[in-house]
Amino acid sequence: MKIGEITINPGERKRTELKIAKLYDYTEMTMPVEIIRGLEDGPIMFVSAAMHGDEINGVEIARRLLSQKILKKIKGTLIVVPVINVFGYNSRSRYLPDRRDLNRSFPGSPSGSLGSRLANIFLTEIVDKCTHGIDLHTAAIHRTNLPHIRASLRVEETKRLAKSFGAPVVLNSSIREGSLRSAFIERDIRLLVYEAGEALRFNEDAIRSGLIGILSVMKAIGMLDELPFKPRKTKESSIANNSYWVRATESGSWISTKKLGSTIKSKELIGRITDPFGQHVVKVYADKAGILIGKTTIPLVNEGDALFHIASFDDNAAVKESVESFEDFVDQHSNTEIGA
Repeated sequence: MKIGEITINPGERKRTELKIAKLYDYTEMTMPVEIIRGLEDGPIMFVSAAMHGDEINGVEIARRLLSQKILKKIKGTLIVVPVINVFGYNSRSRYLPDRRDLNRSFPGSPSGSLGSRLANIFLTEIVDKCTHGIDLHTAAIHRTNLPHIRASLRVEETKRLAKSFGAPVVLNSSIREGSLRSAFIERDIRLLVYEAGEALRFNEDAIRSGLIGILSVMKAIGMLDELPFKPRKTKESSIANNSYWVRATESGSWISTKKLGSTIKSKELIGRITDPFGQHVVKVYADKAGILIGKTTIPLVNEGDALFHIASFDDNAAVKESVESFEDFVDQHSNTEIGA
């Protein structure tokens, strides 16, 4: 296997940096990559993070993944890219220097915009060499997400792997034009997107559950024969076929006590928007029943701002049990190598 300017033979572990572009002060920007190749052939899986430069939970997940001793026993090849968007990461920004969203720049072009070129390098040097991939994300700035997997579940194998990750919720989501997932339509590669936590913050539960999920998928596809923990049962992951956003009907201060993972009833009062004097109060209700998988973390809202992201299920009670058992499961590993 060759990535960039290095060759990785069976049984080797190497690190390289893919050249991206120079800044205007001539600082060379590179994409860091670490490759671990087992002695035996097997799946080739990439794990990537910081597609959006301010989504840093995945960077810590990647660090902990690379420190796992069990990787000495892998079959196949693991490619870890802890920071894709090195420009945004260094400036603590979601975007590239030209304000483009890298996750709307795929498949890219070697002669296009900076984002297009970066997307093209990631696809040709990493993705096209793989059979599987896990891309790590958080919510956007001032929002937070319940740990969940997003994937297109039309392919049964993708559905199996999404459930094997072990997150309490799997969201069967549509593919957006220009996203990394859109580039997989013509590629025979299984991709999962992990969403958990918020931008510019480390969330220990989100990090720990992300690491557990990656290792669980590696076992599910035959890269690992064993795990350093007892996995969750795949039946405990619930699939949501749709979701919706509750948005502010007026501007003001948003007040709600609902926590991520809460069960939401149809037409339930979920919060209030009030003015600074408390004289004008607007009640906010849910449209449909579901589970709260995303929410704003800033109480100051303008009309139209996203407040709650609610996923809909056939059996909300079962999902609530799944969320609670998931939280207990992650807590069990707080003092293990997984939580290091």
